[in-house]
Amino acid sequence: MASRRRTLLKVIILGDSGVGKTSLMNQYVNKKFSNQYKATIGADFLTKEVQFEDRLFTLQIWDTAGQERFQSLGVAFYRGADCCVLVYDVNSMKSFDNLNNWREEFLIQASPSDPDNFPFVLLGNKVDVDGGNSRVVSEKKAKAWCASKGNIPYFETSAKDGTNVEDAFQCIVKNALKNEPDEELKCACLDSEEEEKSPCSSNCRCQIIYRNYIGL
Repeated sequence: MASRRRTLLKVIILGDSGVGKTSLMNQYVNKKFSNQYKATIGADFLTKEVQFEDRLFTLQIWDTAGQERFQSLGVAFYRGADCCVLVYDVNSMKSFDNLNNWREEFLIQASPSDPDNFPFVLLGNKVDVDGGNSRVVSEKKAKAWCASKGNIPYFETSAKDGTNVEDAFQCIVKNALKNEPDEELKCACLDSEEEEKSPCSSNCRCQIIYRNYIGL
């Protein structure tokens, strides 16, 4: 019987420090939330198997530091991304105003072949705070920004209670697939039946992503 192989998709999460990037990733992957804030140092990633339209995927979600001193990771870190998730805090106008900078920085560093059509998804996080009474960025304002950038999909989320997190990442997977060339879909090292027998080759997609990240 032919072994089933998984598609590897690389997703980058960008946004100011403290907007909840790590919490969103942990809520989606581990269904957990912590009130203890710990700033991401450099970058980290989690993986999750997802099924979409009868196909199996391994989603590799890269969480980035929001502090400027870590933005030098840029080129190697962004390279090979299939989708970019922009996150802001609906209770912080500054985090919303900085979305343009994050988006432009990504396009410069990643240099996608078709920047006008590269898939972005916007998440307005922390809608649960103070019952929504402390928010300063309206849904209308956020949707207007998305429309001005080519109708970027938009979700209002809460990493704390899980509001819209699952739906948002389903959309992220769908959009990442639009950017994934067919010839790069297969990743032999992620074959569950062969994983221990045959480690991935040097030209396997996951190895290329890793080498790009560490700068080799």
